[in-house]
Amino acid sequence: MSRLLSSRWLKRCLALVLGLVLGVGAAQLTGLAQDPPAVWEVGTEPAFPPFEMKDEATGELIGFDIELMTAMGEAAGREVKFIALPFDGLIPALQSNTISAAISGMTITAERAQTIDFSRPYFEAGLAIAVQESNSDIQSLADLAGKRIAVQIGTTGAEQAGEVEGATVSTFDSAPLALQELLNGRVDAVVNDLPATLFAINDANIQGIKIVGELVTEEYYGIALPKNSADLAAMNTAIDTLLQDGTYAEIYRRWFSADPPELPLVAPALADATTATGLNWGRLFQNLMRGAWVTIWLTAASFFFGLIGGSLVAFAMISPIKPLRLLCRIYVDFFRGTPMLVQLFMIYFGLPALFQSMGLDISFNRIFAAIFALSLNVAAYLAEILRGGIQSIDRGQWEAGESLAMNPVETMRYVIFPQAFRRILPPLGNEFITLIKDTSLAAVIGFEELFRQGQLTVATTYRAFEVYLAVAIVYLVMTSLASFAFKRLEAYMDPINRPKKAPKEPLPSAVEV
Repeated sequence: MSRLLSSRWLKRCLALVLGLVLGVGAAQLTGLAQDPPAVWEVGTEPAFPPFEMKDEATGELIGFDIELMTAMGEAAGREVKFIALPFDGLIPALQSNTISAAISGMTITAERAQTIDFSRPYFEAGLAIAVQESNSDIQSLADLAGKRIAVQIGTTGAEQAGEVEGATVSTFDSAPLALQELLNGRVDAVVNDLPATLFAINDANIQGIKIVGELVTEEYYGIALPKNSADLAAMNTAIDTLLQDGTYAEIYRRWFSADPPELPLVAPALADATTATGLNWGRLFQNLMRGAWVTIWLTAASFFFGLIGGSLVAFAMISPIKPLRLLCRIYVDFFRGTPMLVQLFMIYFGLPALFQSMGLDISFNRIFAAIFALSLNVAAYLAEILRGGIQSIDRGQWEAGESLAMNPVETMRYVIFPQAFRRILPPLGNEFITLIKDTSLAAVIGFEELFRQGQLTVATTYRAFEVYLAVAIVYLVMTSLASFAFKRLEAYMDPINRPKKAPKEPLPSAVEV
């Protein structure tokens, strides 16, 4: 009986195993037959209307490029997933193969084609010059000599502006910021792609800007891909399909209210391919040292004014005046609770725009705006550090000052503050080191400090790893030197552990001689 049960149990186990094997095999065959479509992860900068932008109502990406890429995915049987990246970060992302492609109004150039691949052209464009409506002196690129020009970093507009003799070029992370700089009257012109500038003037209803002269260049946009990408043929085929079945013309008319022009199979710029210039290490070193000097004095000035402001706020926060304490608490909470990047934008771009809407022609210099914003931010942190240090001193020290007939100011100056300062030196050093790194945020308002110098080099050489590694090393050197200086100051201010100097031996007297 036991043998019979054992035989039946064995047969059931074998049948169960066989069923599992057959089920897994069938599932694998079904999976092979219905393989999910491949995904194109496409990088784009959603701040280049009308090609790519965020819908105000839904928050979804919309624009000519977005619709075109989505239609290409449908034609090729691929799912398209968009990834928002800054424009100057698209090519490094392609080089590292973190994205499949990039579509962001990127002009096909021979220099870029040495690093990445391009699809066939999908849009004909060109650079245009935008000035304020009251400006009648600028009509062409030659008229920009010696003028102030705003551009988007890493674009062909930045390259053209850099070739203008004597011009002062300010780089921004997006075209709208460059146009805002022109609106605020801090530059004389903006060199940017014509469709984007036209959209800003007509559809976005930007007042006070006009386009002058003829197109500076004739350019073609292409979809950028990693070098030797396997998706290149599929994307070219998808573009051809959309051109032939009329989908491309339909999308074009929807966004530009005109018939699309004829597009070549190969961009003319690729016929003029040149040899790569490579990375000039000597020039990179000079640029980084220039940027490091800007970072150092920007940090020193901001910390100096921030320390003064933080001290005043700290004294006010421990004062007996309740409204003053409340006001300082609101200030500290606001500047510690909001990103410094937002504060920079509010002060540099927001306040002038607000003043102009009120009929006041007030604008801030870039240097003043950067130091002002950084000082206000660091003062909020230093105020809390100083307040904590002062309140950490035992109450008996105040009573000792009173017993010596000192008034509160004298007690603070001679008794309390020297002790508190020794205690707060480590957090002061940490805040100074943090400020060195935070000055990189000033790049968003066109400040060419250390980080921006690295970005400008990457935008022309496309050697992201080497350049940013060099930038990181320079930052490391500066922060290490600052840390060493604060440690020495901390040791010097310590009356107990301070190194004692050996007393000098008295000179022999005449009698001893």
